[in-house]
Amino acid sequence: MRLLMIEDDEELCEAVSVHIKKESYELDICHNGDEVSYYLNGSAYDVIILDRMLPGVDGLTILENIRKKGNTTPVIMVTAMNGINDRIDGLDGGADDYLAKPFEVQELMARIRALLRRPRKIEDLTVLKFMNVELNTNTYVAACGDKSLSLSKREGALLEFFLLNKEQILTREQILGRVWGPDSFVEDGNIDNYIFFLRRRLKALDAKVSIKTIHGIGYRMERKENA
Repeated sequence: MRLLMIEDDEELCEAVSVHIKKESYELDICHNGDEVSYYLNGSAYDVIILDRMLPGVDGLTILENIRKKGNTTPVIMVTAMNGINDRIDGLDGGADDYLAKPFEVQELMARIRALLRRPRKIEDLTVLKFMNVELNTNTYVAACGDKSLSLSKREGALLEFFLLNKEQILTREQILGRVWGPDSFVEDGNIDNYIFFLRRRLKALDAKVSIKTIHGIGYRMERKENA
C-alpha cells in the first residue's frame, strides 16, 4: 500500500511516518501545496492524508482539483479548522474522512485501515487510448489500426504516462519521477533520447498524435493538426 501525506508540519509527518512503516506501507510526503501535482502525476496512491492549511495551494483547492480530474483515491483531511462548516466544506469538497488536530496518530492509522477496507471501483486501465493510439499496459504493445509494435519497458512506461495525462504539459521532473523513479539519478539527455525513440515509434505507427516540446518546461502529447 502506498500513501501520500500532504502536510507542512514536519514533526507530525515524522511521527506518522514511524507508524506507517510499522504497517509496512510506503509513504511519500509533500510539504507544499504547489508541489502536489508532481506526486499525483508520478505515482498512484491508496490513501491521501491532506492538511487543509498549506503553503501555496490550500488543501481544499487541492481536494477539489483531485476530484475534478476523476481521481477517486480516498482522502483524509486533517486540520485545526474544526468548526461544523469547515467539516461540511471538506466533506462536500470530496474528502472521505475528516480528522481534527491535535489527534493521536493511532486514530489516524485506524481511519486509514478503515478506508483501505472499503471496496473501491476498479477502473480498467489495461488498454489506454487517445485518438488512434492504443497501448496495452500489461504487454506494452502499442497499436494504431492494423499496425502494432512492442515497446521497451521504458518506452512503454513513457507512453503510458503521456496517455494518462493526454493534452497536459508534463514537466521533465514529473516524467523523471514516474518513468525512472523519484530517487533516480538520470541525465537530461536520457529523457530526450527516450522522447526521440517514442516519437519515432509513433511515426512508424502512423499515429494521429504528436509529442510537443514545451521549451523550458517539458512535453505534451496532443492530437495532430488535421488528424
